[in-house]
Amino acid sequence: MSIRKNDVVQVISGEEKGKKGKVLNVDTASGRVLVEGVNFIWKHLRRSQQHPHGARIQKEASLHLSNVRIECQSCSKLTRSISKKLEDGTRARICKKCGQSVAPEV
Repeated sequence: MSIRKNDVVQVISGEEKGKKGKVLNVDTASGRVLVEGVNFIWKHLRRSQQHPHGARIQKEASLHLSNVRIECQSCSKLTRSISKKLEDGTRARICKKCGQSVAPEV
Protein backbone atom coordinates (compact mmCIF):
# COMPACT_ATOMS: atom_id res chain seq x y z
CA MET A 1 0.00 0.00 0.00
CA SER A 2 1.55 3.29 -1.09
CA ILE A 3 -0.38 5.62 1.22
CA ARG A 4 0.69 5.78 4.85
CA LYS A 5 -0.26 7.66 7.99
CA ASN A 6 0.83 11.36 8.04
CA ASP A 7 1.04 11.61 4.22
CA VAL A 8 -0.51 14.67 2.61
CA VAL A 9 -3.14 13.58 0.08
CA GLN A 10 -5.67 15.23 -2.20
CA VAL A 11 -9.12 13.88 -3.06
CA ILE A 12 -9.37 13.29 -6.83
CA SER A 13 -13.02 12.28 -7.22
CA GLY A 14 -16.38 12.57 -5.54
CA GLU A 15 -18.11 15.32 -3.61
CA GLU A 16 -14.92 16.36 -1.79
CA LYS A 17 -12.80 16.63 -4.99
CA GLY A 18 -9.86 19.01 -4.70
CA LYS A 19 -9.59 19.05 -0.90
CA LYS A 20 -6.24 18.30 0.75
CA GLY A 21 -5.52 16.84 4.15
CA LYS A 22 -3.24 14.68 6.25
CA VAL A 23 -3.94 10.95 6.54
CA LEU A 24 -5.02 10.07 10.08
CA ASN A 25 -5.61 6.33 9.66
CA VAL A 26 -5.22 3.66 6.96
CA ASP A 27 -7.40 0.52 7.00
CA THR A 28 -5.59 -2.01 4.82
CA ALA A 29 -8.27 -4.70 5.11
CA SER A 30 -11.03 -2.58 3.57
CA GLY A 31 -8.75 -0.29 1.54
CA ARG A 32 -9.95 2.95 3.12
CA VAL A 33 -8.23 6.05 4.52
CA LEU A 34 -9.32 8.66 7.04
CA VAL A 35 -8.26 12.17 5.96
CA GLU A 36 -8.18 15.15 8.31
CA GLY A 37 -10.80 17.79 7.46
CA VAL A 38 -12.38 15.88 4.56
CA ASN A 39 -15.69 13.99 4.16
CA PHE A 40 -17.61 15.07 7.28
CA ILE A 41 -20.72 13.18 8.43
CA TRP A 42 -23.20 13.74 11.26
CA LYS A 43 -23.18 11.14 14.06
CA HIS A 44 -26.35 11.05 16.16
CA LEU A 45 -25.89 10.09 19.80
CA ARG A 46 -28.67 8.82 22.03
CA ARG A 47 -29.27 10.23 25.48
CA SER A 48 -26.68 9.42 28.12
CA GLN A 49 -25.22 10.96 31.26
CA GLN A 50 -22.67 12.88 29.18
CA HIS A 51 -25.39 14.06 26.72
CA PRO A 52 -28.71 14.24 28.61
CA HIS A 53 -30.62 15.54 25.56
CA GLY A 54 -28.74 13.51 22.97
CA ALA A 55 -26.33 15.07 20.52
CA ARG A 56 -25.26 15.47 16.91
CA ILE A 57 -21.52 15.51 16.38
CA GLN A 58 -19.67 16.02 13.14
CA LYS A 59 -16.77 13.69 12.35
CA GLU A 60 -14.66 12.55 9.40
CA ALA A 61 -15.68 9.46 7.47
CA SER A 62 -13.27 7.27 5.53
CA LEU A 63 -12.62 7.45 1.78
CA HIS A 64 -11.62 4.66 -0.57
CA LEU A 65 -7.93 4.51 -1.50
CA SER A 66 -8.71 4.95 -5.20
CA ASN A 67 -10.20 8.40 -4.50
CA VAL A 68 -7.03 9.95 -3.08
CA ARG A 69 -3.53 10.64 -4.43
CA ILE A 70 -0.30 11.44 -2.61
CA GLU A 71 1.13 14.93 -3.03
CA CYS A 72 4.89 14.81 -3.53
CA GLN A 73 6.77 17.05 -1.07
CA SER A 74 9.54 17.99 -3.53
CA CYS A 75 7.63 18.71 -6.78
CA SER A 76 4.18 19.48 -5.20
CA LYS A 77 2.34 17.38 -7.79
CA LEU A 78 -0.18 14.59 -7.30
CA THR A 79 1.53 11.32 -8.02
CA ARG A 80 1.68 7.60 -7.49
CA SER A 81 4.67 6.24 -5.66
CA ILE A 82 6.86 3.25 -6.28
CA SER A 83 8.98 1.37 -3.77
CA LYS A 84 12.63 1.33 -4.70
CA LYS A 85 15.68 -0.20 -3.04
CA LEU A 86 18.43 2.34 -2.42
CA GLU A 87 22.21 1.81 -2.52
CA ASP A 88 22.43 1.40 1.26
CA GLY A 89 19.87 -1.43 1.18
CA THR A 90 16.87 0.45 2.57
CA ARG A 91 13.58 0.90 0.76
CA ALA A 92 12.05 4.28 -0.04
CA ARG A 93 8.87 5.49 -1.71
CA ILE A 94 9.82 7.37 -4.87
CA CYS A 95 7.70 9.87 -6.84
CA LYS A 96 7.00 8.65 -10.38
CA LYS A 97 7.13 12.21 -11.77
CA CYS A 98 10.32 13.71 -10.26
CA GLY A 99 12.21 10.67 -8.91
CA GLN A 100 12.67 12.12 -5.40
CA SER A 101 11.46 10.66 -2.13
CA VAL A 102 7.69 11.16 -1.73
CA ALA A 103 7.67 12.02 1.96
CA PRO A 104 10.45 12.42 4.46
CA GLU A 105 10.53 9.44 6.80
CA VAL A 106 9.51 10.29 10.36
